[in-house]
Amino acid sequence: MSNGTVLLAEPRGYCAGVDRAVVAVERALEHYDETVYVRHEIVHNKFVVDRLREQGAVFVKEVDEVPEGSLVIFSAHGISPKVREMAEERNLRTIDATCPLVTKVHKEAVRFAREDYDILLVGHTGHEEVEGTAGEAPDHVQVVNSPDAVGDVTVRDPEKVVWLSQTTLSVDETMETVDKLRERFPQLQAPPSDDICYATQNRQVAVKKIAPQSDLVLVVGSPNSSNSVRLMEVALEAGAKASHRIDSVVELQEEWFEGVETVGVTSGASVPEILVQQLLAELAERGYGAVEPVRTATEDLMFSLPRELRQSMKEKGESDRRQRPSGRHATAES
Repeated sequence: MSNGTVLLAEPRGYCAGVDRAVVAVERALEHYDETVYVRHEIVHNKFVVDRLREQGAVFVKEVDEVPEGSLVIFSAHGISPKVREMAEERNLRTIDATCPLVTKVHKEAVRFAREDYDILLVGHTGHEEVEGTAGEAPDHVQVVNSPDAVGDVTVRDPEKVVWLSQTTLSVDETMETVDKLRERFPQLQAPPSDDICYATQNRQVAVKKIAPQSDLVLVVGSPNSSNSVRLMEVALEAGAKASHRIDSVVELQEEWFEGVETVGVTSGASVPEILVQQLLAELAERGYGAVEPVRTATEDLMFSLPRELRQSMKEKGESDRRQRPSGRHATAES
């Protein structure tokens, strides 16, 4: 047993887009007297997906697995027009839980493609969000996976090039890639507003604050959660002596705590707070009972539920029961 300290990053965990998507599935399960299908994981967190599955949600890889005429929810990561067309062909009723900040990037891709720009999308090939954004303008979009991939980029007109970004990347690595792209294409345009979401940035700023003082930083998040993986990497870059990502407390390893006096704790944007509280309880059992919150930002943004769901609920006299942290009802429209 030690007399260790926990530095608890604030903000952490659920962002507004994740909250909206998860609650959309929960409300749909309550509201509709039928099977609710969800294309892909609603958010990248095993605990959340397993819990919704236990409540009755049926997760599928593609819409062709959904019976014709049924109800399907699109995940927070967004979809391409091709997926939407496939859903229409099967006469599916859809609820689009795409994060509004991802939708913003989609609209940017459509606009720049219409103006015949080459679009350099900084992101990870194969990630659902990247597939959805690239699918808006496949003839105009090239995905740039890392700074090392910049040399492989080709464009038609160096004076008509713009960069966009996956919303969950490391801010620092993204800008490193953009700087290298600008060295090759000096006329490279930036998106009209920052594509990396506020929550991703806030969580990275918070972990940078606690990392230099931490012997070990633990990031709660699933392995397929891009922003959770980035938090671990950012912690190491910011000076943490060690950092590990865990889905839950069962993944903790004894050797991680050898010689550790200060443990930093944070969680990805798709992680419910219950998993952090379980970790804090386990750390207290190990002698890290002194918890010091370290706040770098305050978040009170909340997005309204998807329009299709709101309308259906309104017809039955139901309402979105969530409240902002301050107690004010949600007003932000997607």
